[in-house]
Amino acid sequence: MTRTFLKGKFVMTPEGLKEGYGVLTEGNMIKAVGPADKLEKELPEGTETIDFGDEMILPGFVNGHNHMYGFLSHGITAESMVTDFSNYLEDFWWPLVEDRVDHELCEITTKQACVEMADSGVTSFVDILEGPNSIPRALEVERKVVESAGLRGILSFEACERKSRENGEAGLSENIGFVKEHNLPGALVTGLMSIHTTFTCSKDFIKKAKDMCREAGCLMHMHLSESRFEPDHCLSRYGKTPVEVYDELGCLDENILASQLVKVSDKEIEILSKRGVKGISMPLSNCEVGGGVAPVEKLLDAGVTVGLGTDGYVNNFFEVMRGAFLIHKGYQEAPQAMPAKTVYRMATELGAKAIGVNAGSLEAGKLADIITVGTDTPTPINENNVYDQIILFRNPSNVGNVMVDGKWVKRNGELVTLDKEAVRAELSEKTQGFWNYRKQEGSK
Repeated sequence: MTRTFLKGKFVMTPEGLKEGYGVLTEGNMIKAVGPADKLEKELPEGTETIDFGDEMILPGFVNGHNHMYGFLSHGITAESMVTDFSNYLEDFWWPLVEDRVDHELCEITTKQACVEMADSGVTSFVDILEGPNSIPRALEVERKVVESAGLRGILSFEACERKSRENGEAGLSENIGFVKEHNLPGALVTGLMSIHTTFTCSKDFIKKAKDMCREAGCLMHMHLSESRFEPDHCLSRYGKTPVEVYDELGCLDENILASQLVKVSDKEIEILSKRGVKGISMPLSNCEVGGGVAPVEKLLDAGVTVGLGTDGYVNNFFEVMRGAFLIHKGYQEAPQAMPAKTVYRMATELGAKAIGVNAGSLEAGKLADIITVGTDTPTPINENNVYDQIILFRNPSNVGNVMVDGKWVKRNGELVTLDKEAVRAELSEKTQGFWNYRKQEGSK
């Protein structure tokens, strides 16, 4: 079994930043964390020692919510004026992006997403594929890429009845088939059930999805109140809020992962906490669609586990952390809102807990998902300012090494498993054609 001893200037432990510490890995697990000089005296024979010099050793970041196919819309302006969230979906996102996703586009966007996540120090992620015309077996296409990239991924297809009941049923089958095939002990890439929302899924459909999850023993994900649109829809149609609808259906429990959570009331937060529901917040994409600012601190104070996600929008995870750190301060007009340490915990241990991965902190018995980040900041890093320094003044270029499941994905600043420039060139070629389709149709 491979053993590696990692040491650097600092190690981020659950108790805080420690100078002169080291991390011993054995296979795909962390065996020990402690003072480097003490651990070095007790290293088993054959252990490889790597000294990262002035870098600090951290747990890998957890991206709790991604849409890898989202690259297809980066930088593209909708031709029609987007005035609200439903207009954004109906006039732009659904017809011009989601409905045109196929296996080829799944493959190349997954490659680029893995490049950007690995570069940013993301070691685990949850992805939701939205592409009603890409199934069946679209998740299998993504799985092969993610496994080759060496990242820890939980993949799903967003099942809903937007296109038809039949397409929705096919989406449920896509998820459960993938779960049954790949949710095995030690698997790097696994699956979960995902549905869209209460405005694209009937009550019977939602109940069926949850029943399938219970039988398969997997997590279930849904987008929840990303804007005012869903609460208004539920109140108009059912006389209840979205959380109340899900609770009435018996869907809410500790195996639910709810993303967005922008427009949830205090009463809904109380229900989510009581049921043990986990959440993921996307501060940047919520701003993009005009959804609002999620009450993350209220959720955390109520005991809801909340992680961070990119939503397929800005995949630089440092930018996402910065967004969480800054947006809430401006929105609340309170400089003490969302402290850097809270944001860091959401990006690591809370995110890992939310998606059910045994990672997110450097301690014995956790998976060896580890990154190193340079400490060459203009002002010194210490145990009191380290969270601010990481979130505000570090970037993917400062991530020197990324280990996932005990194997290197990035080493000495270079990706090991992916050719960054080749992937970028391939995606650029494919998206050029993707967005020239109207010009091509007009010339017929």
